[in-house]
This record gives sequence, structure tokens and C-alpha cells, in this order.
Amino acid sequence: MQTTRRHAREWAVQMLTAADLNPPEDIAGFIESYWETLPTLEDGDAVAGKPGGKMRKFAEERVFGVLSSLDEIDAVLVELLENWDLYRLGTVERVVLRMGIWELKVSDVPRAVVINEAIDLVNWYSTPKSRMIVNGVLDRYAAKVGR
Repeated sequence: MQTTRRHAREWAVQMLTAADLNPPEDIAGFIESYWETLPTLEDGDAVAGKPGGKMRKFAEERVFGVLSSLDEIDAVLVELLENWDLYRLGTVERVVLRMGIWELKVSDVPRAVVINEAIDLVNWYSTPKSRMIVNGVLDRYAAKVGR
């Protein structure tokens, strides 16, 4: 099985969830320790049995990007949530929204792909009802920044 960007986003969500619950002091060390605990993979994108190459880099970019600009991203989210506290959201919804905001702001991934992937991730890791808030918030942000 070939590793895809979907897998990389899933790894990023897992790392960001762990970081949300227990914020790391050393982001690089935190990311490395995540890879060490991951089960061995057997595919063309694995290095020494662990994810490597482009998909590992893709996941790490998202984790490092979100964690290094967390205050800025959270300020954007607070504004977009309109009368809803950031920490009233479930951890998964908060993490997926943070990653979606970062991707829409920084990456060259098309708007529709970012939003669709975020919806799929929140469906997988949370509840189907969560898709509405994720879709609405990311769509408003994308419109705001002209994406």
C-alpha cells in the first residue's frame, strides 16, 4: 500500500491531538518520538520500516507549522467561531480546524481539497455532526483570505 497525503494528514492529526493534550516544549523532539512509536510499515515510502520521504515531510510540515504559529491560528479561530469558546470544541475538531487554517494560509493545496480532507478527518476521528462546524469555519476563513 502506497502512503498518501491522507495518511500523512492522519499522522499529523494524531500528533497535533497529542500535542493539544500535552503541549511539547521541543517540537522537533516530539515529532521524532511520534515516529519512533509508530508501528512498522511495509510500503515504498518507508525508511527503516517507518514512514519516510515525502509523506513524512508532508505530515511534519503541518505539525510544525501549526504548533509554531498556534497563538496566531487560535486567534483566527476565536474570531471565526463567533460566540463559541475555542475550548468548547472537541479536541479533534480543534486540531483539524487548526491544521485546516494553517493549510489554507500557507500551503498551495487547493481550497476544496483542504476543506474536504478536514471534513473526512473529523468524520473519521469524531462524529458526523462535526463536519458542519469544520466545513463552515474553514469555508468562512477561505473566503476571508481569498482562497
